Amino acid sequence: MAAAVAPWAPGLWRACNALMAAFFSLAAVVQVNDPDAEWWVVVYTIPAVLTLLVGFNPLVTGNFVWKSVSTVHMLFCMLWAGGLAYHFLLHAQQNILNEEEGRELSGLVIVTAWMALCHSSSKTPVGGRMHLAIAIVITLFPLISWVYVYINKEMRSSWPAHCKTVI
Repeated sequence: MAAAVAPWAPGLWRACNALMAAFFSLAAVVQVNDPDAEWWVVVYTIPAVLTLLVGFNPLVTGNFVWKSVSTVHMLFCMLWAGGLAYHFLLHAQQNILNEEEGRELSGLVIVTAWMALCHSSSKTPVGGRMHLAIAIVITLFPLISWVYVYINKEMRSSWPAHCKTVI
């Protein structure tokens, strides 16, 4: 017998989706000065749109088009992340946020994790407590990371010029 969904759960799920859609949109916008911006804008815009749709209507994750686009995007991101992880492991000289490939890898992992979480919500649009707890952690991670990077000016000092204008 399935446990009843708490009355606040749908609102929390929608709020997480709204925050992640905002994060992905902001991530797409800050790519403008990146040497390969066209790739990164697409990488972040697709989940921004898909996540916004989930925020408006959590049942959209059961739609064939939504599922197909999210699946193809997740596979693409996982393959790219695998290549970046391999490169990062071979060539890393600093921590993951100090290396451009590490930051790119982090972004791909966040996109993939969020899309997988949304994808898994098609059976239960709001999910259980564990689903919501994971959603909260994934939602807070990029926001806390961005604040940490913004505050830590020493970390940003070694970044390439196009990364120093990060919000």
